[in-house]
Amino acid sequence: MCGLDIPTDERVLIGIGTADDAGVYLISEDLALIQTVDFFTPIVDDPFSFGRIAAANALSDVYAMGGQPKTAMNIVAFPVQKLAIELLRDVLAGGMATLREAGVALIGGHSIEDDEFKYGLSVSGFVHPQRILANQGLRQGDLLILTKPLGTGIINTAIKGGLASEQTIRQVTEQMVRLNADAAAVMADFPISACTDVTGFGLLGHLAEMISGTTTAVRIDSDRVPLLAEAVEFARIGFVPAGAYRNKAFRQPLLNVSPTIDPILLDVLFDPQTSGGLLLGCPEAQAEALLARLQAAGVDRAAIIGGVVAGDKDQIIIS
Repeated sequence: MCGLDIPTDERVLIGIGTADDAGVYLISEDLALIQTVDFFTPIVDDPFSFGRIAAANALSDVYAMGGQPKTAMNIVAFPVQKLAIELLRDVLAGGMATLREAGVALIGGHSIEDDEFKYGLSVSGFVHPQRILANQGLRQGDLLILTKPLGTGIINTAIKGGLASEQTIRQVTEQMVRLNADAAAVMADFPISACTDVTGFGLLGHLAEMISGTTTAVRIDSDRVPLLAEAVEFARIGFVPAGAYRNKAFRQPLLNVSPTIDPILLDVLFDPQTSGGLLLGCPEAQAEALLARLQAAGVDRAAIIGGVVAGDKDQIIIS
């Protein structure tokens, strides 16, 4: 990281040197500690829902690593001179509601006064050292499964522009507050090769991290990628967040895109997600059974969206 000498020790199993979702520290031969932190500015108007979304987003990193979140600490930056303290109370209540749903204890936190409201959490969890899921490790023949549809960044941009209907707002909020706990519980019974959660870099940005520096190439079947209703339509009229364009510009060299692909769809595939789904690799022989189990567990928009293929390394083929 920028030439800095990062402190570490021999018990750090996954640290800052990779693009993984969280850090992992070995406690004993059968226990490892997962740690992560995430916070951001409000993305929906309802404060209680914002608290729930922020908490679900922070917890997701632990689920993506194959672990179980156990404790959390609040992180708050609040403009006390500009906003009513009741608003903060509602946000914190939303966060605590999600923590209770996840069976996670809130054990503290820290707040500062700031010109812009921000909220999130630092989360700790546990995992067996032999069951850690890293974001790299995809193998030839794996199929890729995505557990939530894409489009939250685009739709949230449309919400800020005043164009989203109440039904659309409700649907996107319901997706963002949903924990990845059910998906993680099902995954535990299958030989997952790699996993990450899809957040700020978009589907293709996080997929690029999964194959970066490896000998792996992947194919995405664009017509199988689940999308939120109205995401493409809002993107077509210009409600694409700036982050999607930055993501695409950064990862463009890895792309091998069929000429039949709608450029607008490519924007959606790079759309920054908030509290997005899990993206995972599973051997082809078990992938259909995993998908069926996910859908039976209520992860009903989960889909097989492509796979690991022979080809040039570090390449994402979109057809």
